[in-house]
Amino acid sequence: MSKKQHIAIFTTASLPWMTGTAVNPLFRAAYLAMDGSREVTLVIPWLSLKDQEVVYPNKITFSCPSNHEAYVRQWLEERTNIRLQFSVTFYPGRFSIEKRSILPVGDITETIPNETADIAVLEEPEHLTWYHHGQRWKTKFRRVIGVVHTNYLEYVKRERNGYIQAFFLRYINNWVILINCHKVIRLSGATQDLPRSIICNVHGVNPRFLEIGMAKHRQQQRGEPAFTKGAYYIGKMVWSKGYKELLQLLSKYQNELSDLQVDLFGSGEDSEQVKESAKKLNLTINIHPGRDHADPLFHNYKVFINPSTTDVVCTTTAEALAMGKLVICANHPSNDFFKQFPNCHTYNSGKEFVKLTLKALSEEPSPVSDELRGKLSWEAATERFVKVAELNWTVSEAIVPSNSKPFMSLSSQELTKGVEEASAILHNTVSGIEVARRAFGAIPKTLRPDEQMCKELGLAES
Repeated sequence: MSKKQHIAIFTTASLPWMTGTAVNPLFRAAYLAMDGSREVTLVIPWLSLKDQEVVYPNKITFSCPSNHEAYVRQWLEERTNIRLQFSVTFYPGRFSIEKRSILPVGDITETIPNETADIAVLEEPEHLTWYHHGQRWKTKFRRVIGVVHTNYLEYVKRERNGYIQAFFLRYINNWVILINCHKVIRLSGATQDLPRSIICNVHGVNPRFLEIGMAKHRQQQRGEPAFTKGAYYIGKMVWSKGYKELLQLLSKYQNELSDLQVDLFGSGEDSEQVKESAKKLNLTINIHPGRDHADPLFHNYKVFINPSTTDVVCTTTAEALAMGKLVICANHPSNDFFKQFPNCHTYNSGKEFVKLTLKALSEEPSPVSDELRGKLSWEAATERFVKVAELNWTVSEAIVPSNSKPFMSLSSQELTKGVEEASAILHNTVSGIEVARRAFGAIPKTLRPDEQMCKELGLAES
């Protein structure tokens, strides 16, 4: 009973790529390991130098996994005051330009030895298992928890023949989740309903944002002007990240918002198109390269505008609230968690967006209570995660009690298990056929890592 839990957290991205699936699992690993009661391993993708040059910003590359790990640890140490007690290991990955994401190569369950394969946390479980070929996750690990970060259906709908693709993707996601996960945590209702899922925001914010918010609160208490700038938005500069919705709103209501000045911060594939569209408006819209949201440049902004509806839970919205700012966002399931904050104002229409934006620019944010500020912390997020993932269950608690008809109950369970196992065999068979993999969008020749990748990661060539 005193044996420590071993938790392996697999994710689909890593720093220096500043995306949610790189940052949030890193904090999760740090805070789950903080009290020393669990052995935690963060499993992140290792990319070839060619892919690193495409994915990582500012020409940052790593010659070996140990250098990459050192970068990740230093980044986290600079932002937290906790002792880092988790380990880091790598799985082979390849970057898909078409999907704008990293996909696993080979059977990545092999990165964890069988003797320590206890609990697996799959950050973006559908993403990690679409093309998985090898040992079944639920066979390798005693318990597999999925954390759904991305609203894939919404992204796919924006592509050519998007609604047809989304129709099939919905069933594929359900299929791979059923096969591989014991339980799934959906960060908000913005994601598709999935088997064995529960909705709970298990993310927190970087402690630096809470410190900034407390400093602003002290300024307000002293009667000093805490926020001297107007409205802004920060996010990766691609149309699907809210820029399309924002510029449509600003275009439609130019007359009503004639005195509005908005500063946009972001870098991305659609930067030039966003700039060209902004120039056509009779409004003052300043566009700047992306920056760290904790940069002092942002401290004095009063209003954060975020019209995005593709996020599941928007990290930058949480950060803005932690810093004590007013937030204007859409009345959308992705923002449900934020509605408990007095400084968060949601709109249902364009006219309401205009009304709330002008009102926010003319008033001061309410001081954030200690209770609400605490809900944004990673300590509180970790408590929520442990509870909904049922990590504190003992083996005996996880057993389903028998009912008055044990024979019928057993038969039903065996039937369900048999169907699931047959489904898993089918998936494993299809995912092992190169032609079938390519037909479903896999990167060619990713059934196994190549010789160079094996050499870099110290893997045995298969």
